Amino acid sequence: MEKYFQNYNPTGSVVLSTFLAALPILVLLYLLALHPHKDKNGKRIMGIFAPYAAISAAIVGLLVSVLMMKMPVSTAVAAFAYGAANGLFPIGWIVFGAIFLYTLTVVTGQFDIVKNSVASITPDRRLQALLIAFSFGAFMEGASGFGTPVAVAGALMVGVGFKPMTAAVVCLIANTAPVAWGSIGTPILTLASVSGIDASLISMQAGRQLPFFSLIVPFWLVATLVFMDKGSWKDVWEVWPATLVSGLSFALTQLTMSQFGNVELVDIGSGIVSMVITTLFLKVWQPKHLMTHEDAHENVGNKKLEIPKYTGRQLAKAWAPWALMAIAVFTWGQTSFKNFFNGIFAPKIPVPFLHGVVFRTAPVVPQPTMEGAIYTFNFLTFAGTALMLASFVAGIFILKVTAEQWKETFKITFFRMRVPLTVICTVLGLGYMTRYAGTDAILGLAFTKTGTAYPFFAAMLGWLGVFLTGSDTSSNAMFGSLQHITADQLSLNPVLIVTSNSTGGVMGKMIDAQSIVVSTVACYDNHEEGMNAVGPIFRKVFPHSLALAILMGILVWLQAYVWTWMQVPFK
Repeated sequence: MEKYFQNYNPTGSVVLSTFLAALPILVLLYLLALHPHKDKNGKRIMGIFAPYAAISAAIVGLLVSVLMMKMPVSTAVAAFAYGAANGLFPIGWIVFGAIFLYTLTVVTGQFDIVKNSVASITPDRRLQALLIAFSFGAFMEGASGFGTPVAVAGALMVGVGFKPMTAAVVCLIANTAPVAWGSIGTPILTLASVSGIDASLISMQAGRQLPFFSLIVPFWLVATLVFMDKGSWKDVWEVWPATLVSGLSFALTQLTMSQFGNVELVDIGSGIVSMVITTLFLKVWQPKHLMTHEDAHENVGNKKLEIPKYTGRQLAKAWAPWALMAIAVFTWGQTSFKNFFNGIFAPKIPVPFLHGVVFRTAPVVPQPTMEGAIYTFNFLTFAGTALMLASFVAGIFILKVTAEQWKETFKITFFRMRVPLTVICTVLGLGYMTRYAGTDAILGLAFTKTGTAYPFFAAMLGWLGVFLTGSDTSSNAMFGSLQHITADQLSLNPVLIVTSNSTGGVMGKMIDAQSIVVSTVACYDNHEEGMNAVGPIFRKVFPHSLALAILMGILVWLQAYVWTWMQVPFK
């Protein structure tokens, strides 16, 4: 088949090429968050049904790829199919597994015990959000990543009493600072492989940037939660001691582990330390006025909640599925485990009309480089498989689930997942199509023409990459080499600039359509209501994402020109 070499100025006008490259994304954003229409009840709302928005954007993306980029139709369709397949496995499979486990505990009545035991640590919803969304979510990000923390933490938060919209927004904001070391360090390891910079150096540099945000995000998260509940700054600062303990314990562990060059276990260690330290602190300190789920809009501080008392055996049984899940996900993330089981079953399927056809060109890469397209169906080591195995082991041996309960769990999970899976697959298909067409690189190259301001825009490029692809790993694979080339051209430290692609990228995780859809699946029982919430959630988290990305860009610029002592030397 004829080779396709990406052209980064196909119209002859940089401005026009950049605008057309951005058009599918602009269409997606407009339809998801801004297009006015009336729902079935006649109420005027902003943003259309998420599946329709995703499909419309994909059609525009296909037209841009074929008509502007001159990509063969068969190659464009193959790229979309490749992305959709990845949307189904592993992303959709992870979300299915998380929702299945949660539903199983609800159907068997065990989640009430989990909910009440969390409330026994603290009935305050601000502190519950810190424990579940930030600390536990960071552990899940480190162990698995790829949507798992938002799916699991979101389901837990709704289960303990948070409103679906609140739980979704809080979980998305919380899933920022840990992302660079997610899934046993996969984003940083990927960045190292494409940039040629040692992974330990990238981890060290990330450890001189992200701990600042690990300290900020818990306060940011609490403030967002409080103001969504129509609270005040007084309510935010009322829990500052616990917020500081949660963030500081995480940040110091993250800083320490990263400076020793660790890549794989930074998030796992930081999440565990933060969970343990914060829980112990809450044993000796509670806010004077509690903000409970019963009085979220009123600070009735002396209200006593009636929390049932459980035996150790009851608590162990209720928490067993979640403990098994954490153990399974951690085990599945180990390289030796993956290598062993991938050796047993992990068929690699070259994607027809795509693999060996697409080539990236200068200046994205020094010389034409083939963009491979091999779909690996490593089902045994998918994180979703770990979640399902944990569910079955817990259900059979601990919860003693009946045939009727298994049937109900499968029925509820399938019904809940059917529409969101369509959106996830469509959005991933669009992301892969832009990647193989080269329109993502056109957008990225626009950032490289900013001269001395480039350190700031290097972080923003990573942010854009994660928004486009839904993954810090994919963004690093896409722009890692470009960042290194640009750093050399501008005489900047390659370690600093390349790392900023990942650390800036993590701030875009909360606004990518894939993550938002995952959050709605986890938080909304009604799939139609969840899909209609995609636009409103995007509108709520976008300002947070942009503000955090700008702050990261400013930090990178300061490290490049002012605080140069914070740079990790390039060896």
